[in-house]
Amino acid sequence: MNTVTGAEAAVHLLQQHGVKHIFGLCGDTSLPFYDALARLDHGIDHVLTRDERSAAYMADAYARVTGRVGVCEGPSGGGATYLLPGVVEANESSVALLSITSDVPVTARGRYPLTALDQKALFAPLTKWNTVVDHVSQIPHVFRTAFRAATTGRPGATHIGLPYDVQKQTLDADDVWANPAHATFPAFRTAPDPELVFSCTDAILGAKRPAFVCGGGVITSGASEELIALAELLDAPVASTVSGHGVIPDDHPLAVGVVGANGGTNETRDAIMAADLVIFLGCRAGSTTTEHGTMPARGIPIVHIDIDPMVVGANYRIEAGMVGDARLCLAALGREIALRLGSTPRKTDSAGRLALLRNAKRARFTALAASVETPIRPERVLASIQAALPRDGIIVADPGTPCPYFSGFFDFNTTGRRFITNRAHGALGFSLPASVGAAYGAPASKIVAVMGDGSFGFAVGELETVVRKRLPITFIVFSNASYGWIKASQRAGYDARYFSVDFTRSDHARIAEAFGLKAWTVRDPAEMDAVVRAAFAHDGPTLIDVIAQPLEESAVPVSRWMG
Repeated sequence: MNTVTGAEAAVHLLQQHGVKHIFGLCGDTSLPFYDALARLDHGIDHVLTRDERSAAYMADAYARVTGRVGVCEGPSGGGATYLLPGVVEANESSVALLSITSDVPVTARGRYPLTALDQKALFAPLTKWNTVVDHVSQIPHVFRTAFRAATTGRPGATHIGLPYDVQKQTLDADDVWANPAHATFPAFRTAPDPELVFSCTDAILGAKRPAFVCGGGVITSGASEELIALAELLDAPVASTVSGHGVIPDDHPLAVGVVGANGGTNETRDAIMAADLVIFLGCRAGSTTTEHGTMPARGIPIVHIDIDPMVVGANYRIEAGMVGDARLCLAALGREIALRLGSTPRKTDSAGRLALLRNAKRARFTALAASVETPIRPERVLASIQAALPRDGIIVADPGTPCPYFSGFFDFNTTGRRFITNRAHGALGFSLPASVGAAYGAPASKIVAVMGDGSFGFAVGELETVVRKRLPITFIVFSNASYGWIKASQRAGYDARYFSVDFTRSDHARIAEAFGLKAWTVRDPAEMDAVVRAAFAHDGPTLIDVIAQPLEESAVPVSRWMG
């Protein structure tokens, strides 16, 4: 019988599932796995990170831009706990991710070995599926199950724990095989119930001014073409959640932009409030998107379509609902609506109304972007990036200043995943490591990571990874020496009683130069355009430290702070 070790089987199974990159950090209990990666011919690039949390964020962004399962790994004990923020972010963002941790030997359980903890219990509430292997013969089945769970239905995060001794034991090599269909997501798409297609069609055609609010599920499904065709047939506005930014080009006549409490504006809000029926598509209709259930208003008829049956109708009473893959649902709806309309598109002058709203929003932004005030307004930074970023460029944004500004005012005039941010849990320190995953997943695209200085402090060590791997990412830091989101909330809701939110300003450019990046500090808004162009043109990693207006003093599009 031809045999392989458990560690060798794990590597072969990753290879057979089409894995090309693994992001992770070494540890004692991972030695057999690392040795198998070193010895075998598998075509997988292991990207050594400086923090397990970073590895998970890298794998997350890699999956978002490639549609392949992102893979991260770390050792037992503290290494397993450090992976958790990235794992839960991917899971709640419906991103297919596999996290692998090594573990103490099975024979050492209950004997208080170093780094022992109950990994299965630890990962259980944070993943779609997870297990810790008890016997070497389970490894092939466990890996196949993890990839199947990550890629089918609502995509999500999975976890496998590999004990040290199980990695060294042997199993029959013939048991090591994979289903290639589970290498990408969504796999095994679910089509909608025809009866529900009819009821959704009835509701939509019963409205005079329907509008779409679309989430990241539309992008994951690759359903933009079907969405745009249906919107044009209905002459219906298309808005997006933060994660759905990219479902429709921002320069399309029916594009509304991002709606909700984070990135929405009075104009985008007015576009949805004018609808007499709202179609939630590929989103949960959660608190941020709906401004805590006030937009659309209660009483407006709702059609809700999502891959997850527990999402449909969870937050709004619905007129009709449908469960299935977004692309298949839209295709079915499009056929039925076209049949009933006789393929004659409706005419409601939605484009004309939306143009007026867009022009008003753009005029307000442009006036602020032209400001010569110092510290530099965020609008000035966005305008410089907008002018220089190639059409296929990708923005990776942290919470705080970047997320609402880029959601609200940055135009992506192509469809697809051009904007990546961690909207599920909003932890700081996401964009710097996530941009590494995006760079590996989309090597031909210009990757720009934008962050506040609070986020920079969480993940600065990964600048060494960026330089070591020669990744031409541009990092832009909004330097205002505070945790701006909390400070703005203290101003708005607690009479500006600022407490424990300010810290000492760092010289981020000098820090970046010490790691080996080309860096600039910008204090004068007149210098922004030239510096951004130079940073984008440089053939290696770059960083721009912007001495920026404090968030609590800015015109950031966050509804609870806006007058």
